[in-house]
Amino acid sequence: MKKLLTGNEAIARGAWEAGVRFASAYPGTPSTEILENVALYKEIYSEWAPNEKVAVEAAIGASIAGARSLAAMKHVGLNVAADPLFTFAYTGVNGGMVLISADEPGQHSSQTEQDNRNYAKAAKVAMFEPTNSQEAKDMVKMAYGLSEKYDIPVLIRMTTRACHSKGIVECDDRKEVEIKEYAKNPAKYLTVPAHARKLRASLQERMKQLLEFSNTTELNYIEWNDTKIGIIASGAAFSFAKEVFGDTASYLKLGFTNPLPTEKIKEFAGKVDKLYIVEENDPYIEDEVRRLGFDCYGKNLFPAYGEMTPDVIRKTIYGQANETIDYDKNEVVPRPPALCAGCPHRGFFYELGKRKNVMVSGDIGCYTLAFDAPYNAMDTAVCMGGSLSIGHGAQKVFNMKQDNKMRVVSVLGDSTFLHTGINSLLEVAYNKGNTVNIILDNRITGMTGHQQNPGTGYTLQGEETVEANIEDLVKACGIKNIAIIDPNNLKLVKDTLDWALSLDEPSVIITRWPCVLKKLTESDKKEFTNVFQSKCSVNEEKCVGCKMCIKTGCPAISFDKENKKAKIGSDSCVGCEVCLQVCPTKAIGKVEA
Repeated sequence: MKKLLTGNEAIARGAWEAGVRFASAYPGTPSTEILENVALYKEIYSEWAPNEKVAVEAAIGASIAGARSLAAMKHVGLNVAADPLFTFAYTGVNGGMVLISADEPGQHSSQTEQDNRNYAKAAKVAMFEPTNSQEAKDMVKMAYGLSEKYDIPVLIRMTTRACHSKGIVECDDRKEVEIKEYAKNPAKYLTVPAHARKLRASLQERMKQLLEFSNTTELNYIEWNDTKIGIIASGAAFSFAKEVFGDTASYLKLGFTNPLPTEKIKEFAGKVDKLYIVEENDPYIEDEVRRLGFDCYGKNLFPAYGEMTPDVIRKTIYGQANETIDYDKNEVVPRPPALCAGCPHRGFFYELGKRKNVMVSGDIGCYTLAFDAPYNAMDTAVCMGGSLSIGHGAQKVFNMKQDNKMRVVSVLGDSTFLHTGINSLLEVAYNKGNTVNIILDNRITGMTGHQQNPGTGYTLQGEETVEANIEDLVKACGIKNIAIIDPNNLKLVKDTLDWALSLDEPSVIITRWPCVLKKLTESDKKEFTNVFQSKCSVNEEKCVGCKMCIKTGCPAISFDKENKKAKIGSDSCVGCEVCLQVCPTKAIGKVEA
């Protein structure tokens, strides 16, 4: 049976065919759809974890108990999950364990474009790099056999193009793999130093065996054509290189990349006149080629960052790109990303952006867009859950200055708070901070496409479950000053910020209103009785063209330059009433939806 699948769908299919029983992940582009598709297979228990470290730890537990398990995340998620991965490489597996890292060359939706191939090398785990959807499915299946044969967790490094590109995939039936017996074995799974030193020696021996596998596996193969040019590439970069060079070059295609196949590299590099290493981000392959004594063209020629697309390769090698249709770039209107019409974050940031002598410590989510005009209400964004602790550190330093007037407002979302923000809030409370901490609870994991989280009351598979109470968690961290507000009520937002900024001890403001795109649950409908029930419109006779409504940043509002009047598009307005509250002439009113 053949199917047209994205790389992410193919990963899920491969896990099902391989007999996987347990899968856990935290959503993040470009990896999100992996678990969403795994969850469609009833034979695999699937769950969203609060963060990536927890996802890997749960998959490790499932492996030790004897089942084949999977964890998936975007590249920065592996920073969070690195601690258990490094140790699990020492202990080895019982049931096979595979970790998917979806890297993002070009930073389409990420704060970095790190190269997680380095994690495989540092942690000493086996690594596969699929080029297309068929390889993604097949390599997942191979990875489980290899994981169990060599007693090692396996990292599969995807990239954005491999994750989201579609291809025809030859599908097979599921192979039912029995759950292995669990036997108590502290010497293997309990890493006190006396055990870990022996495990370290065992790991080194396993890596030697994997090096032999790397040199003999068909996943690493040579394609001989003209030997004047030789290309070594892996993952999506291999497809990009073939599109440019075709059969005018010979190729060493690497699908298994830790350890790298040193003997095959020597064989290939010794028979070509000019050697190019085509890889995205770091010189991972290039460094090994040079260590083996071969000169090559790598990052001394190709860009050090970004995607290695055919256009980039073609321009680097030949100094020219493919012809494209020319157009007047001045005629193109810039369309930066913006908060949606009716976004519950809009009213809050409208008010926060007015504050003087305030540093806003931000986080990762839709609300990061508040850094830009018209809000200009975010000054930093570093990593998931970091806003509260970063803000705490900044405030402690501001407080060291005489006559300090600078206050820190730290902001993060509900899913981000549950991801790693709880630890950060403990830091604030325990160390007697005095920051204002905002939790933007829009009732769902918004930016990655509405995945459930511990605060929504539903599991990945749609089952009702306990709902983490954010207010109770905040109290448990030791915070006494707590307010829960409707962020669309501008006066309430203003008064609550005044109250919090007047305190000399930590406070938490929880803004609670559903994402405008969220499919409301029955409990949502009971709690938010007036949500999306009306729209707003402009009375042109009262409108004086002051553009105050435009400053709310709502994409439903436009300004007619000829008539000097504001307009509200009824097709996109959801009646949040933020614009109504800022209009000085009361020209904006409510109409039935």
